[in-house]
Amino acid sequence: MGMARYWPLVLPLGLVALLFASVAQAAVVEHTFNVGNLSISQLCRPPMIITAVNGQLPGPTIKAREGDTVVVHLVNESPYNMTIHWHGIFQRGTPWADGPAMVTQCPVKPGATYTYRFNVTGQEGTLWWHAHISLLRATVYGALILHPRGGAAAYPFPKPHAEEIVLLGEWWNANVHDLDDMAVLTGNPPRSADAYTINGKPGDFYNCSNANQTYKFQVRRNETYLLRIINAALNTPMFFKVANHSFTVVGADAAYTTPYATDVVVVAPGQTVDALMVAGAAPGRYYMAASPYDSAIGGMPPFLMANATAILEYAGSPTGDGAPPPQMPQRPAYNDTETAFRFLSNLTALVLPGKPTVPLAVDTRMFVTVGLGNSDCQPEQLLCNTTGTRQPIFSASMNNASFVLPHAGAVSMLQAHYANASAGVYTRDFPDVPPVIFDYTADASDTAELKFTAKSTKVRTLRYNETVEMVLQNTRLIAKESHPMHLHGFNFFVLAQDFGNYDEAVATPQFNLVNPQERNTVAVPTGGWAVIRFVANNPGMWFMHCHFDAHLDLGLAMVFEVQDGPTEETSVPPPPSDLPQC
Repeated sequence: MGMARYWPLVLPLGLVALLFASVAQAAVVEHTFNVGNLSISQLCRPPMIITAVNGQLPGPTIKAREGDTVVVHLVNESPYNMTIHWHGIFQRGTPWADGPAMVTQCPVKPGATYTYRFNVTGQEGTLWWHAHISLLRATVYGALILHPRGGAAAYPFPKPHAEEIVLLGEWWNANVHDLDDMAVLTGNPPRSADAYTINGKPGDFYNCSNANQTYKFQVRRNETYLLRIINAALNTPMFFKVANHSFTVVGADAAYTTPYATDVVVVAPGQTVDALMVAGAAPGRYYMAASPYDSAIGGMPPFLMANATAILEYAGSPTGDGAPPPQMPQRPAYNDTETAFRFLSNLTALVLPGKPTVPLAVDTRMFVTVGLGNSDCQPEQLLCNTTGTRQPIFSASMNNASFVLPHAGAVSMLQAHYANASAGVYTRDFPDVPPVIFDYTADASDTAELKFTAKSTKVRTLRYNETVEMVLQNTRLIAKESHPMHLHGFNFFVLAQDFGNYDEAVATPQFNLVNPQERNTVAVPTGGWAVIRFVANNPGMWFMHCHFDAHLDLGLAMVFEVQDGPTEETSVPPPPSDLPQC
């Protein structure tokens, strides 16, 4: 894995460029997203119709500078309802632009439009955008790159020669909207993907793969490249390697990290990693490989045991029929939890002037179990066994509350919050502790009574500026599994993480209160726990959920309702005039 490597933080170039970049005025970055049908052929199958933005897979990259305003006109020319979530954007003052369907907005109906407008002040690095409705983010997604106001010279690490986006995804030989509909009707999660992809292409190791289904990166020897790695897969954490090359991680979830040397990058769905890679190998061709990390222990549906590949090609290397084949990296085992945990737990923040620090005083402490379970069939699940008894259908919950969105035809949760009309939309009784305390990670805990959960739409109300510490505890119910928990509207500090049951007396001395990693998505260790802390300084309704889409549909979610602050600037503004109506 290698030892962490540190560079001295020299201010004259990086910080001075940042501080004196007023000559580079903030701008408005404007895009139009036409969401519609795209005919595409993958894996040598006949062309099929997918939902895509501007006829691209992945969708267009948005590039902005810190402080800019981003404006995206969504034109829904698809046959499905649509929303877009700007994953990791704080949405300070623009909660109506966050995007999750029925949480902050009603969906944009076919034939309708909506303009998303938000500011990116105080954020630099790699984020992304994706559909936040049904399983449509399988094909509706793209990168969102936030450069420093002072340009590449303001990076707190050596300036790379070039930058490359590496978008990891999943592909289904099926209509994903139909798969989601069937999952709802039956109560069973959708089947696993048919392929993994890098920048929309599966690579060379699938049946009937060919050259136009493998993405190629061109590099020059001894130059340094900043790889912006994004896991846009719906349900699969990924190991990422490049044969004969190593990395220095310098960022995660658009927050700078202390430089960390490694030969493997681990990204859970929703997470991003910025990594420097020196093209220091012998000239030739090398495979990039993304392989799945299967964190589940016990009884879950099978995952796809395959790899996505792209080719790293040195300038001047032979590429014809007689050229040597690219070298393949040695991948970790699919269940290599040790490697995954080592990477995910060893990252620390690069402390920079003016950046947020860990709040030391805590107002609210929450202990929240996350995991799978069972629930009764719901009335809308027409293909589920509705005998009235407890059926062993999959469900998921946080503190035994299995989340469901408000029904279509209602208003979004943010609309209800703004109008002070929550009745019939949500309740304010999400619990701070689970209803039953038990041995969360023991095999013996997997009992029918503990697994049962009921459906509800519960929120936890927070005062403006309240500091929250949350222990996220994985359970053994049905399976131990690493759940990537994503919080909208905020970054949080990951103070500690480990395996087994959380023990406050043992864990508290482990807390990193100096330079913990800052993230918007944390991969809670398999059969373990993570402690996060954040300040609720952003009024609105903010979704917190597992970024496995299969688990989100099953109810592994909740919402934070953050009350208004004392001023107009710290209050939820009126909704925009074109806000979609249900």
